[in-house]
Amino acid sequence: MTASLIVTIFLGIILAILLVAPRRVSVEGFFGGQTASGQAPSLLTLVLSQVTTWIFARSLMNAAILGYFYGMAGTLAYAAYYGSFLTGGFVVARLRAGGAGSVQDWLSARFGALGTSCYNLVIALRLLSEVFANLIVVGLIFSAVLPEIALAKELSIVLVALLGLAYSAWGGLSAALRTDVLQMSVFLVVFVVAFVAMLLSPGFDLGAVLTAEGTSGSYNGWVLMAVAALQVFSYPVHDPVMMDRGFLADEKTTKRSFLHAFWLSVLCIVAFGMFGIQASLVGAEYEGELIGTWAGMFPAWIFGALLISLLVSALSTLDSALSSASRLCVEELGVAPRSLNGGRVVMVLFMLAGAALTLWGNATLFDAVAVSGTASMFLTPVLIVGLVMQRQIARWSYLVAFSAAMIGAVLYFARAATWAAALLPEGHKYEQLLAICVAVLIVGFVAVLAGARRVEPAV
Repeated sequence: MTASLIVTIFLGIILAILLVAPRRVSVEGFFGGQTASGQAPSLLTLVLSQVTTWIFARSLMNAAILGYFYGMAGTLAYAAYYGSFLTGGFVVARLRAGGAGSVQDWLSARFGALGTSCYNLVIALRLLSEVFANLIVVGLIFSAVLPEIALAKELSIVLVALLGLAYSAWGGLSAALRTDVLQMSVFLVVFVVAFVAMLLSPGFDLGAVLTAEGTSGSYNGWVLMAVAALQVFSYPVHDPVMMDRGFLADEKTTKRSFLHAFWLSVLCIVAFGMFGIQASLVGAEYEGELIGTWAGMFPAWIFGALLISLLVSALSTLDSALSSASRLCVEELGVAPRSLNGGRVVMVLFMLAGAALTLWGNATLFDAVAVSGTASMFLTPVLIVGLVMQRQIARWSYLVAFSAAMIGAVLYFARAATWAAALLPEGHKYEQLLAICVAVLIVGFVAVLAGARRVEPAV
């Protein structure tokens, strides 16, 4: 599959997305995802939207890269993060049972502006990371397939950012939901074809893939699995895309959507990770975040199918991140009027910031996940003690837990700096991340439990 054909197919998919996107949208549809007739999204729409916004390009690449270096342990470690659909569904159910309409509602009722400000800071960083990390993958793909064009990476990032912004700003959350169905359908067809072709290829051995230890051994993959286990309770709560979709439909439909999204996304992540594992088994050199590796491993049409699936998943995340950003800034922060134009202005600003970070920054793909995941860990003790155990938590406890998580996130991000290295134990970066996560949880739980008290029932 030639570069020109890949570009043509991708442009055709974008055209189809523009045709599927709603022509007219109300304010409720833009921010709340309602259809033109005022109905909530269906179960199928919610499931496909949840999955396609979580198996985005960055996640697929991470699963494959971890599989290459750490074998099946690495891929399973990343798949463990998708247990977030189970923990996220549990948190949403408890919030709704208590009458909250969002995470911010619950935090505001217990901690006031302090609670929502800390939380909104974390999810704003999360949304920015979703934008720039997916645009990074877009740049990697086009620089690999169009090496003769000097600015292929930069031009593709700008073009995809503009195209994603165009239909997202037109329809908001309603456009994201409708196009997610198309994007996920295209992704599944293209990816299943590529996956079956790999399974049937002469050099593929399923047993070897399932027991592979990667080029660097499986140990650090299991360490990352432990990190995922510590982060999986708080991780979904700091993802506004998932949380937004937890309050769109009735409770029964929402619960079923989280359960179906869990198994479907785990299957996709593990299957994509096997492409990375296969690369390690055949002795392929690691090149261009595996994109260059796959180019030399697979027939051109399989390589092209992989790239198209990555590009489609990148687009699906961009529109959802932008719609969640507009809801955050308009409905939660109140920094723009609750109007179509107000939401669109927010989208433009977020996309500009995300594209700027992509063109300027050089963070690795997993760092974006690890940093935001660590920053979210203050929510674990707060939710377990406050939401599950129904205890009242002092504001100082909340602030201590939040500060510990933010310090941990900064420490991991700056681990190469002399001052950070002096504070961290020697070892692989995942071992350091595990130590940070344990410390953050210990500080958070001690502070929250120290400041917790039983809520006396009203007489």
